[in-house]
Amino acid sequence: MMVNSYIFPLVAMLLSGPEITLSGNVLVLPGEYSHWHNMRAVVDELVARNHTVTVLVHTASTTLEHLRKDNFKYIVFKINMEQQEALNVWQNVINAWTNQTLTGIHSLSSFWKMMSGFEEFKDEVFRGMLLNQELIASLRESHFDVLLYDPIMPCSNLLAETLGLPRLVSIRLSLAYSMERLCGQLPAPPSYVPTVATQGHLTDHMDFIERLENMLLYVAHTAIFKLQMIFMFDKYYTRVMGKPTTLCDTMGKADIWLIRTYWDFEYPRPFLPNFKFVGGLHCKPAKPLPKEMEEFVQSSGDDGIVVFSLGSMVKNLTKERANTIASALGQIPQKVLWRYTGDKPDTLAPNTRLYDWIPQNDLLGHPKTKAFITHGGTNGLYEAIYHGVPMVGIPLFADQPDNLLHMKTKGAAVMLEFNKLETKDLKDALTEVINNPSYKESIMRLSRIHHDQPMKPLDQAVFWIEFVMRNKGAKHLRVAAHDLTWYQYHCLDVAAFLLSIVALVTFIFVKSCAWLFRKCCRRTSAKSKKE
Repeated sequence: MMVNSYIFPLVAMLLSGPEITLSGNVLVLPGEYSHWHNMRAVVDELVARNHTVTVLVHTASTTLEHLRKDNFKYIVFKINMEQQEALNVWQNVINAWTNQTLTGIHSLSSFWKMMSGFEEFKDEVFRGMLLNQELIASLRESHFDVLLYDPIMPCSNLLAETLGLPRLVSIRLSLAYSMERLCGQLPAPPSYVPTVATQGHLTDHMDFIERLENMLLYVAHTAIFKLQMIFMFDKYYTRVMGKPTTLCDTMGKADIWLIRTYWDFEYPRPFLPNFKFVGGLHCKPAKPLPKEMEEFVQSSGDDGIVVFSLGSMVKNLTKERANTIASALGQIPQKVLWRYTGDKPDTLAPNTRLYDWIPQNDLLGHPKTKAFITHGGTNGLYEAIYHGVPMVGIPLFADQPDNLLHMKTKGAAVMLEFNKLETKDLKDALTEVINNPSYKESIMRLSRIHHDQPMKPLDQAVFWIEFVMRNKGAKHLRVAAHDLTWYQYHCLDVAAFLLSIVALVTFIFVKSCAWLFRKCCRRTSAKSKKE
């Protein structure tokens, strides 16, 4: 009896041993809106696997509900900006991207307003996070094992450098892959890796004119990125580190880059060993819909439904644009569930219902869903791939045109221009996507590719976070290109040396030939005179 009393606790301790040794202390610095929704799936999974997770957030966050009790801990730092002011910053970004009808002085004014607002926001985050010695000391005392961050949060990688933590970056793409190319040393041959433009049309198959355009875009985006880093960020990095430091210096030290896409989306292209695909990690099998919503869906009969959402950042539209869209939706036989918080359009038809919020993943997984009208955000796009729903894309800003161009190229979507959208355009696009079976076949092919992976994307993301914790980083996956200058990376010094050798040999050869020629000529001339 005495023996048993010792054996059972010992067995229990041995069985729980792996969990104890694998539990880590993770610091998370997320972005806002869909960026947080994506990272939240990783946070929840880490907590489920017995890791301690702390989410660092500022007081003006527009998305993270840090006052609510959760299954992880929040650390909140104060910035001198109200939540509405931060919301205005992001809204100005959207307006600068989407309001292409502005011209001349109005366009410049909109862009200047956006940049000034973001500069102020960045300054406040910098002061509240990195110059807050009490916060930094508290974070150091917490002895975190790793930092998972989204680069959309200003100076996030500088926090990792300050704390000396191994780090993973969660990213879809930066401007024309500039951050990945210039900081992560990701190869991007412009001959077949298209850059990203606001209204992009380039794919991985380009003719001469398109390759010329692509090269010029790469040069322009590289120059813009470098200037932006010099004037907007590098001064902060130098100030905190006490020596000349750039954003790329610290960004390039990321142990793992978690890329929020996969080969169902990407064009084939070279990647590095520390770049890992986790696209669609937030996707799940559909759950039952709320009763009232399910009744509306079932009332569609054989025609089915269309799901419509322009994402979490776009709350409403102009009255004219809303009426244009509502009129088009009223002309199709399907029932439409539209996530929209603006004023009710005058042209809203009985087949369309407005919702402040919709269970998008569950609706896309419903067997009656025929099409998805989307702005092209990565989260919604992957939910459509996961469930095999063809799309009508209305891109608004950032990576959305590029995302939907990928889907259009792969035959799974029709693209429309937001600022040129007419009722007939949207109606015809929906009719084409729903009635032409090629779109359904294409998206199902992408869905099969997405599901045919050796490891689920969420498991992949968590594995690499745990891998970095276990190994105190992943420096063995970091390419030596980080230690080379730009001319060494492109072997321009080697090319210059070889050209010098060729020039020298050519010079000696020419001089030798000239000398022999002159000597021969003298002999011939002397012989002729003698004769």
